[in-house]
Amino acid sequence: MADLSMIKLIQKSLSRFFTLIFVSFFVCTPLFAQEQTPASPTGQFGGVITATNNGVSIIPSFTLGRPAMLFDLSLSGERFSFDPMLRFGMDGKPWSFVFWGRYKAIKDKRFTLSLGAHPAFIFAERLVKINGQEKTMLVSQRFLAMEVAPMYKFSKRLSMGLYYLRGHGFNPIPPDNSNFIALNTVISGVPMGGGFNMRINPQLFYLKVDEDSGTYATSNFTVTKPGFPIGFQGLFNQKIKSTIPGDNFIWNVGLLYLFSTPYHKAK
Repeated sequence: MADLSMIKLIQKSLSRFFTLIFVSFFVCTPLFAQEQTPASPTGQFGGVITATNNGVSIIPSFTLGRPAMLFDLSLSGERFSFDPMLRFGMDGKPWSFVFWGRYKAIKDKRFTLSLGAHPAFIFAERLVKINGQEKTMLVSQRFLAMEVAPMYKFSKRLSMGLYYLRGHGFNPIPPDNSNFIALNTVISGVPMGGGFNMRINPQLFYLKVDEDSGTYATSNFTVTKPGFPIGFQGLFNQKIKSTIPGDNFIWNVGLLYLFSTPYHKAK
């Protein structure tokens, strides 16, 4: 019974945390808008809320396998940012919480280098024994990861770079270690008509999870309009060769709600 009480307490705490973030967005946005805006903001609070038919992870070969709500938030300054990623199934059950801390080590017009780390909690329903009886319960797996992301901007619309993600699990069941390295290409500002632009992000990546590994090709398409909060997104992921369990082909589409508000240090 103690384990059951602890899990319920964790679920209740996570629910309160999510509610606080959600309410803070709607409360803080008008407050920021009413302030007199100085010439140079010191930071930005914003994010993207996505409703999708298939929740896809940071690593595109892993999915929730059903419709999901994704909350990608960011509180950023000149070089540091805090970027929580909260994922839920449409039934309200948590899927994953990732709490990124990032630092822009190099930041100039052409070349950027971003470093990051996060704790993560992945939730899944499992059979557990309580007082000798098996019950299905929502349990969490704990992970710690770091990332390195160099990017070079060739022109206004074309950028290329590498992305490396190293993860380690602290759980009695695998996976224990994962390595993800990707070659990224970003093509932005492709005109679509009506003031909408498309951002295309093709990616070739190698993934190693414990003793299994594989190569994949993926592409992400995002259609947005400057000053308009609604956007659209699509993703395709194709397994090239892999011993990692999972679907050979993954796709999803999503409806986006984008928001951004500058903030300023109090004088």
